[in-house]
Amino acid sequence: MKYRKLGKTNLLVSEIGFGSWAIGGPVMAGDVPIGWGQVDDEISKKAILKAAELGVNFFDTADFYGFGHSEELFGNVFGGKWNELLLATKVGNTLSDTGSASSNYSKQYILTACEKSLKRLKKDVIDVYQLHSARIQHLEQGECIEAMEQLQKEGKIRYWGISLNTFEPQKEAIFFIEHKIGYTFQIAFSIINQIALEEVIPLAVENEYGIIARVPLHFGLLTGKFSREKVFALNDHRSKRLNPELLNLSLDRLEKVFELADARGIEPIDFAMSFILSQKGISTVIPGIRTEQQAAANVKEFAPLSIEDVDFLHSFYLSDLKQLMEAYKKG
Repeated sequence: MKYRKLGKTNLLVSEIGFGSWAIGGPVMAGDVPIGWGQVDDEISKKAILKAAELGVNFFDTADFYGFGHSEELFGNVFGGKWNELLLATKVGNTLSDTGSASSNYSKQYILTACEKSLKRLKKDVIDVYQLHSARIQHLEQGECIEAMEQLQKEGKIRYWGISLNTFEPQKEAIFFIEHKIGYTFQIAFSIINQIALEEVIPLAVENEYGIIARVPLHFGLLTGKFSREKVFALNDHRSKRLNPELLNLSLDRLEKVFELADARGIEPIDFAMSFILSQKGISTVIPGIRTEQQAAANVKEFAPLSIEDVDFLHSFYLSDLKQLMEAYKKG
């Protein structure tokens, strides 16, 4: 495992981290699935331990994943023995009184939520605390910034940042940079979704923000293992995000990507991960990991792609995949 500096922090993070949305369990916000379907906690714990054995030292979660269940898993596995392992979690997403997805970026909510996360994690300090998709109006209001700075002063968090919106990450990133606040950006970034290359990544590099790349396999599409007949459980959010029409459209557009990977003798997962790690400024990539087998497939040293292949994949995104992202946004 190789390690990279996380922006201007003093943290060295494994270039492959552990994304834990999927191990939160099958939870619903009203009638909308926001998890990844059924999980087995014992299998999840073995996946976490396997990743650590393979050199992963950066684990990313959120208090919204399984409504705290994902955090509890890490607390049960590492509580009292975190040692040199690093934990990032998020705050701000919650449920409304009616049970639908909502958000709360008030100062008091964040201060209280942090205490609850620390208790679930069985940890004295959160290494990287992230605003979970806060939008520009929340940042301009200012309470969430006050909360983060207070928590850092109190020693309850070491560094803080923001998990940026999937489709429109620019405004919030620019706000952070202009106001010289925070340390990290978490971005949705993959062969399919290269929106962050337009502004966010270059600005982050210039201003020394650490970049955490999430959903690098785009919900599993870039593994090359999905058939056109793939059906997701109703309690899996992909049953909504990857409906049959969008799944087939995605597989049509990805044929050239898989053909290029095959011509290079590279497995689709390796090709997708290498593309991200070949980009300047990426600190760590956090694929979702649910099993020991997935840990073994995702946690290894990925060779960088050639400049020619990186340029081709970006050009192909601009000509074909960017339109696909518009379909995801509408969906």
